[in-house]
Formats: sequence, structure tokens, C-alpha cells
Amino acid sequence: MPIKHVIINASPLITLYKSKLADLLPQLFGQVNVPPAVWREVTACKDDIAAQSLPQATWANQLETITIDPKVSAWDLGAGESEVLSYALAHSDYTALLDDTAARRCAVSLKIPTLGTGGINVFAKRRGIIPSVAEPIQSLQNAGLWLSESLVQLLKQQAGE
Repeated sequence: MPIKHVIINASPLITLYKSKLADLLPQLFGQVNVPPAVWREVTACKDDIAAQSLPQATWANQLETITIDPKVSAWDLGAGESEVLSYALAHSDYTALLDDTAARRCAVSLKIPTLGTGGINVFAKRRGIIPSVAEPIQSLQNAGLWLSESLVQLLKQQAGE
């Protein structure tokens, strides 16, 4: 099923900016919805590349308010994860872009489609935007995203490499 609409958490945004891969987002999704808690988290550290770049991103749609769904709040996740998942739960045509393990478990239990930061590269390769996932995955790791060796191999396999 193609991904048309996305709502993103802070970790993918920060990591994509730090690895110089944030330009994949508008190429893949056009507009990316950013919940208020995520916007605050990303822009809090003023000397960070993500904090400086996000407010200038014309593809980033800053949402006003999101009501946390009780099914999501029961998981006791962070504010950003809770807003991302609550929004995606209320809007079934949205995919949640997040990496947090507990948040992904919550998404699975609530049948919310998800895509992780590593998976964004697989998606970009399948769409012909990047020629290979190997270098972008290394860039993500260099930017601080922890990916197990088995996950790296799985991503490469999914990308046909």
C-alpha cells in the first residue's frame, strides 16, 4: 500500500537533518505533518541543525493541537510519540514516522501503519530517489541512530542490495 500522508516524530526529524537526508521527506511525501510537542522538541536547542532548519522547511506542516487518544495515553509514551500516534489513529490514511520501540509496539497493537528512519531510505530507493541505501544508512548511524547489524542487513535486503 502506498504511503500518502505522514506524521513524524522528533527522532526521525533530528536524525534526518543531522545526516543531511531530510530532503528525502518532501520528495517522498510532499507534506509532512509535525505535531506541536514534536515541533517544540526539535526546535528547543537553537544551535542544532534540525532546530534551525525545521522552521524554514516549506514541506513541514506544523499542527496546532492534538488530543491524546486514551488508547495511546495508556501506553505512557512521550508527548511527541503520543501526539503522533493519536493523530495517526484518528486519521487512518496517515503513516506514523517514528523509531521508539515502545511507540512502535503501541502502533502495532492499534493497527497504525509505521515507518522508521531506516525504512525511509528503503522507500526512497524503491521510488528511485536514491541509488543505494548503504551510504544513507551509514550517514544515519554517523548521526547517532542506532541500528543493529541484523536491521541494517534487513534494510539492505528490502532495498534489493
